[in-house]
Amino acid sequence: MVSRREFYVSLLLVALAGAWLGAAWKAGTPAGRSLVRAAEAQMLAAKPFTFAAVARRATPPVVNIFTTQRVRVTPFGQGDPFDQFFRQFFPELPREMEQKSLGSGVIIDREGNILTNHHVVANADEIQVKLADTRSFPAELVGSDARTDVALIRIRGKNLPQAELGDSDELGVGDWVLAIGNPFGLEETVTAGIVSAKERVIGAGPFDNFIQTDASINPGNSGGPLVDIDGKVVGLNSAIFSRSGGSIGIGFAIPINLAIQVVDQLRAHRRVVRGWLGVVMQDVTPDLARSFGLPSEQGALVSDIYRGGPAHRAGIRRGDVIVGFDGRPVKNSRELSRWAAEVPLGHSVKIDVVRGGVRRSFDAVIQEAPAERGA
Repeated sequence: MVSRREFYVSLLLVALAGAWLGAAWKAGTPAGRSLVRAAEAQMLAAKPFTFAAVARRATPPVVNIFTTQRVRVTPFGQGDPFDQFFRQFFPELPREMEQKSLGSGVIIDREGNILTNHHVVANADEIQVKLADTRSFPAELVGSDARTDVALIRIRGKNLPQAELGDSDELGVGDWVLAIGNPFGLEETVTAGIVSAKERVIGAGPFDNFIQTDASINPGNSGGPLVDIDGKVVGLNSAIFSRSGGSIGIGFAIPINLAIQVVDQLRAHRRVVRGWLGVVMQDVTPDLARSFGLPSEQGALVSDIYRGGPAHRAGIRRGDVIVGFDGRPVKNSRELSRWAAEVPLGHSVKIDVVRGGVRRSFDAVIQEAPAERGA
């Protein structure tokens, strides 16, 4: 396949050729224009750069996921006294209906583990997986995490294709990426685009950290991979911004590094165990920065604290501004929440705060996060 180096060299050569042709045309001489036309003909005749090799490499591990959920049917609300009356006199009417949905996923190892979105398999009673080679398997849910929208399912099969995982931290804005999946049930669809932005916050959850791309993502793409120019998985397609429900060039993918952190926990515990600092925080605004005498708007203001939690035991108070965590400067409350969640339980971390204009340090022992609590 075309390597990353060959790809960028080809782009450079095209750019240089374009610049030379433009200069020759601008010269305005008949001879110059003849050279331009001849060069244009050669460029059009030459095989253009394509993503075919990348697609051939990255497509086989991508799967189509079909889910079935059985839902109880009643013309009345659950628990309504008329519901029992209805069932007594009309027993022949169906009491359940099946809701079907579809999505995508990617096989990440030879054991048949498949990475997909939580919302693709949530509440499913049955999960069926179809491979690119047309084989079909029932799948079991290993574990799922609603907060990051990551899920792990597993199939049992032989000679399964396996995706190669990349490093989403190395991905840069402007890099080429391909989205692969099954939009609207159209299998093995490949679309190309670039990384439009990183670390996007879209309000999907407390751990938003999305890759934004203009590669076309549509319903059914959810759970499919976002791959780089080497065919390595760098993201998990998860959401789109659209008023119509279709792609308008603003799609979002979960960074693969985050997804694998979640998967490792799902494999070990079948759930995600997160660290907890025991504080409720808000970002530092310009007004708050001036009020607290901070040199910048970076940090996280402690607006409330859980008694008996790690921060409370360490001596941190309401009104403190957390500016450092385990040796790293804190930019905002969301970043701090993510870092605290990643700390192993029982591990002690150094926390730097500004209190009354004075910088202080505390050591906090991280505990497991209770459900629906702060950082």
